[in-house]
Amino acid sequence: MKSVNQEAIEHDPQQLHNDLHAIWCNPKGLRSLTIVNHTTLGLRFMVTGMVFFLIGGILAMLVRTQLAMPDQNFMSPEIYNQVTTMHGTVMMFLFAIPMLEGLAIYLIPKMIGARDLVCPRLTSLGYFCYLFGGIILTSSLIIEMAPSSGWFMYTPLSSKEFAPDLGSDFWLLGITFVEISAVSAGVELVVSILRTRTQGMALHKMPLFAWYILAMALMIVVGFPPLILGSILLELERAVGMPFFQIAGGGDPLLWQHLFWLFGHPEVYIIFLPAAGIVSTLIPVFAGRPIVGYGWVVFAIIVTGFISFGLWVHHMFTVGIPQLAQAFFSAASMLVAVPTAIQVFVWLATLWLGKPKMKLPMLWVMGFLIIFVCGGLTGVMLALVPFNWQVHDTHFVVAHMHYVLVGGMFFPLIAGLYYWLPLFSGRMPSENLGRWGFWLTFLGFNGTFLIMHWTGLLGMPRRVYTYEAGSGWEIYNLFSSVSSFVLSAGIAMVLLDIALHFRYGKPAKHNPWNADTLEWANTMPPSAYNFVSLPNVGSRHPLWDDPNLPHTMKEGKHGLAVATHGRREMYGTDPITGKIREIIHLPGNSWWPLFAAAALAVVCLSLLTEVYALAGVFVIIAGVFLLRWSWENGAHPSAAPNADVATGDPPLHSRTMDGPGLWAMAVFLIANGSFFLSYLFGWFYLWTVSPEWRMPDIPPLSLLVMVLAGLALLAGSTVIEKLLRGLREQRDGRLAAGLYLAGGLGTIQAVLTGWALFSAELSPTQTTHDAVMLVGLFYALFHGGLAVILTVLQALRVGYGYVGAHAPFEPAVVALLWRYNVITFWLLIGALAVLPRVIGG
Repeated sequence: MKSVNQEAIEHDPQQLHNDLHAIWCNPKGLRSLTIVNHTTLGLRFMVTGMVFFLIGGILAMLVRTQLAMPDQNFMSPEIYNQVTTMHGTVMMFLFAIPMLEGLAIYLIPKMIGARDLVCPRLTSLGYFCYLFGGIILTSSLIIEMAPSSGWFMYTPLSSKEFAPDLGSDFWLLGITFVEISAVSAGVELVVSILRTRTQGMALHKMPLFAWYILAMALMIVVGFPPLILGSILLELERAVGMPFFQIAGGGDPLLWQHLFWLFGHPEVYIIFLPAAGIVSTLIPVFAGRPIVGYGWVVFAIIVTGFISFGLWVHHMFTVGIPQLAQAFFSAASMLVAVPTAIQVFVWLATLWLGKPKMKLPMLWVMGFLIIFVCGGLTGVMLALVPFNWQVHDTHFVVAHMHYVLVGGMFFPLIAGLYYWLPLFSGRMPSENLGRWGFWLTFLGFNGTFLIMHWTGLLGMPRRVYTYEAGSGWEIYNLFSSVSSFVLSAGIAMVLLDIALHFRYGKPAKHNPWNADTLEWANTMPPSAYNFVSLPNVGSRHPLWDDPNLPHTMKEGKHGLAVATHGRREMYGTDPITGKIREIIHLPGNSWWPLFAAAALAVVCLSLLTEVYALAGVFVIIAGVFLLRWSWENGAHPSAAPNADVATGDPPLHSRTMDGPGLWAMAVFLIANGSFFLSYLFGWFYLWTVSPEWRMPDIPPLSLLVMVLAGLALLAGSTVIEKLLRGLREQRDGRLAAGLYLAGGLGTIQAVLTGWALFSAELSPTQTTHDAVMLVGLFYALFHGGLAVILTVLQALRVGYGYVGAHAPFEPAVVALLWRYNVITFWLLIGALAVLPRVIGG
């Protein structure tokens, strides 16, 4: 049903454009730092990622120059170790993941028919955390204090004993900062894909690229917290001497490898899946037909995501793990080739049954198919334990990794950039420069890394800064190094083409590739609000089925073609069927994400310089900024200046019990749960494996006090649940009092937990047992305190009229945190207080 405003605006579409522009436009000058629009932030991610890519590429050239000839003194061993460590770190953490997330942030709302991502300020916070973390990390190169223990930071090489300078601290703090950005983007993308697809876009009608990004984002949410935990534990060991990875204190250096590769091997597929999504998007367009086996591709995506988390010991076959475990992880490593092969065969079948046009993007896709299949074959070889033993830590592994990561990510990325360049700029790339760039890159890449397989088979170890003449490696290394400069020339040609096309490129016609997905219904370059009106999509190929759809959307003939209310809004839809459930209103531009990220950056720098008091102060300041940010939410006047909706439209999300914030909290708690389960894994791993693990004869933790704390927490959660039932029945009597009561019960839990910690008289710098127990109790204290603060804030918001039966949304979000705290706290009681009494040391 159309509202009166909608019918009136259809006669004056220009006025509708003007109104939407006034609401969504990006500010200029210094206030551009407040922008939360996904288009701008996606471009910022990608441009920043390309800057870090250039830094990583220069470091790679330094490595190849050093290895070009035997007995070189171009770099000292110390500088060489710093350069190799930073090359891997920059490429993996500061380029690959942020670049692909930036592309997803830019494209996903346009592809699914939304006007923005669902938590735009979270995207802004993620960008500034990425920027500041990257600057902190790369600044270590300038002052010659870069990490030198390898991009994987194995202990004890990265521990204080063998790396006494600040290099490891730069890595641990900078990477943890960047990981905040990655997890933020992961939460944002999951919720946006599930809850903001345009009307009618059911899951089985969603573009394949969105499926790939959904899997990638979920894998980030689950896969990155183990590394965050490992980084925190290692920094605590380096800063205050808690022996998590020292055998003498009851720790184990292999715990770091487990935590790192619990993140590291899924990361390979986190990088591959978006790139494969680009391929699955481009091939049907240039083949001129729908992809063969849509359902099989979705199945392969899901299976790849699941299996990737069972492969982490694939990198640890030589550390002395049991043979049964080797057999299991070897089989799993080979099994993951099956869903990958499904996708390759689907791509080939689509090309075979279509009429492919070998345009510039397709040239890069074909290069990807060749290189990635070769990398996959060497991956299957490395999954065989006897072969892995022979080539472990040789250049064969380096070559395989680059074939999989560069071939599997960089080539599709460039294909995607060339494909979407007209959308970014409204201009076409140069076919001639682009082809030169491709062939130089393709030949240079294979010349560099194909040869490295031979040097690896001839026994050349990785991470050596030079080698003797007469080893038989000279000619291969020289050829690899020369080829690497050819590769650099090709990449430079591509970047030159992209840069020049913004000024000299031929203007692109609308939908120049005759694509089928909704992003091409946009203007080129796109407006800040993407679409004037949001369509009802009943097909996987909306632009092929209705070529006139972009025009009717621009004329305001579809949903939400009204802007007189002053809100930034879009549809909230059912995660399965795509039916409209509510209207989501988004916050506008804000300084709070920048302020919060800047405060966290000061925390990072303070920890680096060991000014711990300043770090503590800025932790509090960052918390204040984040809480102030959360205040402008829901029914707050700045969040929804006009709460009225047109006749026939669904309610605003803040007036329901199931808005996107609830989903964001749920996905964030999945990430939090991954962190917590990694902690429990570490506790039980050290308990059962570490040869010097010492369990006290008398358990130090008071079971009675912990149980009382758990009961107080359970009581507070019960109060919250009762209040929620009342809100669902439109009753909000004594809501504020109930929230204060729950906050009081949470305070009792926090006090009792603190008392249990104080009375335990732990010695965290003497034994790993006490150090791990201390971390777990601090985890419980932090989450209990956070629940109390958020609950009290909700009670205050009731007094301001922002929360109540008319706006019941926010207490439901806080209730999720209470439920999570109840589960994790009782698990902690079981792990730290009950099992040691039952099983003993």
